Amino acid sequence: MTSTYLPDKRAGRDAGPPAPAARRDRARARRRTLNWLTATGFQLPALVLFMGLVLLPMLFALYAAFFRWGGFGMPSDYVGGENFTRLFQDDVFLGDLWRCLVLVVLSLALQLPFALAMAVLLNQRMRGRAVYRMLFFAPYVLSEAITGVLFGMIFAPDDGFADQVLGGIGLDGLGGEWFADPSTVMATLFLVMTWKYFGFHMMLYLAGLQAVPRELTEAALIDGAGPWQRFRNVTLPLLAPTLRISVFLSVIGAIQLFDLVWVTTAGGPDHHSETMAVTMFQYGFKRYQVGYASAISVVMFAISLVFALAYQRFVLRRDLEGATTTMRGDGK
Repeated sequence: MTSTYLPDKRAGRDAGPPAPAARRDRARARRRTLNWLTATGFQLPALVLFMGLVLLPMLFALYAAFFRWGGFGMPSDYVGGENFTRLFQDDVFLGDLWRCLVLVVLSLALQLPFALAMAVLLNQRMRGRAVYRMLFFAPYVLSEAITGVLFGMIFAPDDGFADQVLGGIGLDGLGGEWFADPSTVMATLFLVMTWKYFGFHMMLYLAGLQAVPRELTEAALIDGAGPWQRFRNVTLPLLAPTLRISVFLSVIGAIQLFDLVWVTTAGGPDHHSETMAVTMFQYGFKRYQVGYASAISVVMFAISLVFALAYQRFVLRRDLEGATTTMRGDGK
């Protein structure tokens, strides 16, 4: 005898086959809830650390920037925007902005092209290129404190290594007080920065160069393109995303430069090598004008944020859109 499925009229709904589907829906909902709880559990420690060590100090610095505060107790002497007004009337801070611009221009015009040239050279087949890569990247591994102490001894007046080398080849007239002379301190500091950081950018460029398909350069070679034409028309356009990231990191690093300057010159002589971060440290931890130092930190953050957003909007936009399209899988 064949059984026939009949609706349960008393319940007002079917009592049979929908039950497995309902169980599947409940199981799916429980699985989603479990996945959400798992993801939240993994992210929570990082979020707590970010809130406690990054976000809350930033908000407190913004709050303290509106007070005349020495750093002890809670800020109570409210002065409104006086710290910011004083900031843009301070010759030292205006000089910091100018020196930051100089370092950015020098980095983009000299340091990054030099790193790119070395990357192109070391991307060629040559004996010992792995050793050269290691040697050029090694300065980046050293801490800024060690680098500052090392070059403080190299450029020490009279008996420093640099002066001895120049004297040994008959160019002792070029030596002098490298870090103590206002006319040479920024050039010397930029030389130290280039030695310290160019290896990092060189390795970025090497990674980008090795991602360039060899077939394209070989096709250009078959078409009769010379080395410069192949580099300009094939390699450089494909290296553009790496170049844009390198420029971004270089500019942000120049805006926030502190430790290398502090160890080598402490901002001297007479503020001629001072950066915004060094000025902030001087006022906050040497003169105990923490409210004013907080205003400097807020301006530094604002400059970095505006640059980052503008750079992402107008320069990195194409790269980010390409990455998003690839992740969605709807690229054409």
